[in-house]
Amino acid sequence: MSVPPVRSVGLRVIEEDVASLIADAMFALSAPSRVQILGCLLDGPLAVSEITARLGMEQSAVSHQLRVLREAELVRAERHGKRRLYKISGDAVHELLTAARHLTGKSRSAGSLGQNAAMDG
Repeated sequence: MSVPPVRSVGLRVIEEDVASLIADAMFALSAPSRVQILGCLLDGPLAVSEITARLGMEQSAVSHQLRVLREAELVRAERHGKRRLYKISGDAVHELLTAARHLTGKSRSAGSLGQNAAMDG
């Protein structure tokens, strides 16, 4: 894993409130099951039942993990009739997942974060 060195010129301090929001997002990404759920959502909006089928997880576990992701504003829920569809909240989340996958050295392996994995790297 190669991370560019921090340069002392132009080094910025991250304000406390912003640092807190970043830490919340990183906490939400700290569980592999939540990262897998986000990977499923890279292909588009899904209902809880569709996520459980793809990942083989219990519905209650997926719902709990989605709540954590929603609270961190990484996913949004939209009502479609009686169903609630979950989707990634924006391009920044997609970029963050892509960058994180790149740091692992697995940026070209399909299936690790959704079917788009092979195209992103």
